[in-house]
Amino acid sequence: MAGTQEAEVLLSKRVQEMVLDGEEPPALYICRHGEDTDDYSTVSQIPVIDLSLVSPSAASTDISIEELQKLRSALSSWGCFQAIGHGISSSFLHEMRKVAKEFFKQPVAEKKKIAKTVEEFEGYGADPVPEEGQPLDWSDRLVLEVHPPDNKNYNLWPEKPESFREILEDYTKKIKMVAEVTSEVFAKSLNLDHNCFLDELGDQATITARFNYYSCCQRPDLVLGLKPHSDVSAFTMILQDESGLQIRKDDKWFTVPKNPDALIFILGDYMEIMTNGIFKSPVHRVLSNLQTERISIAMFYNPPEDIEIGPRDDLVNEENPRLFKNVKGYVTTYFQYYQKGQRAIHTAQV
Repeated sequence: MAGTQEAEVLLSKRVQEMVLDGEEPPALYICRHGEDTDDYSTVSQIPVIDLSLVSPSAASTDISIEELQKLRSALSSWGCFQAIGHGISSSFLHEMRKVAKEFFKQPVAEKKKIAKTVEEFEGYGADPVPEEGQPLDWSDRLVLEVHPPDNKNYNLWPEKPESFREILEDYTKKIKMVAEVTSEVFAKSLNLDHNCFLDELGDQATITARFNYYSCCQRPDLVLGLKPHSDVSAFTMILQDESGLQIRKDDKWFTVPKNPDALIFILGDYMEIMTNGIFKSPVHRVLSNLQTERISIAMFYNPPEDIEIGPRDDLVNEENPRLFKNVKGYVTTYFQYYQKGQRAIHTAQV
């Protein structure tokens, strides 16, 4: 892969180490040149949805109907929303953020016990090396497969902090329940059978956890914590501590505001394909900051790689012609384009 040797040398020293040594970003991280003057666009338009009002067990009231319509509008225009009323307590969300931060604050030698190479996906480090000419992200990551149980590789799960594994196991169970309920709500908003997306994703829907640590940067105008991209997942659920995540809409970047009790939902390419383009998979990125570090935990809810995904028949008709083909193994195509800094969803279009 182009650029691998240079990146291998560079990534032998993580971003956190560079920050501690007072270093400015090396050339391979530089992707901006002082542009994007609208970095901090207002975000009051990004919807906040109370899932307790629209869950399958919720009573049908004027308020719940209005909230469901608000959700459908959010998914078809923004492709994202902030969820409250999701059933996970504030205190537990605080514990999840706390243990994530404790992991990244450990000595480098401890974290490197579960380090991955620059071409591997799971473990501690950075994303696989991009194609030559593509910048690296100003961040450090820990990626773990957390569901189904057979996918877990406990050799890559941190032993410290001691509470990490127990809290992550508990969080995974809670997130799986939220994902399943939300899948039903998405179907409900489209007037479909409530179980249709759950049936589509199958009993072996996978969940991948990605812990992100965005260090401060002396030149935040030159780098990005995470380059612009869409997700491949059905949807992603993000827990953050500070703002920095931005959504692309109408050729502008909108910052998702800080809300410690909310989960941020971002739809992925698979959901856009399954809904025949009714729901959108938005491009998003993460800014770097001069003074504030940032932690986020992203949980990717995905169909198994070996099943075929396509638009639902009940969402295709004369007024809404089929926009996408059925795809199998789309995740492989997705990452080929991701490494080039490009979207892949056009490869699934009719």
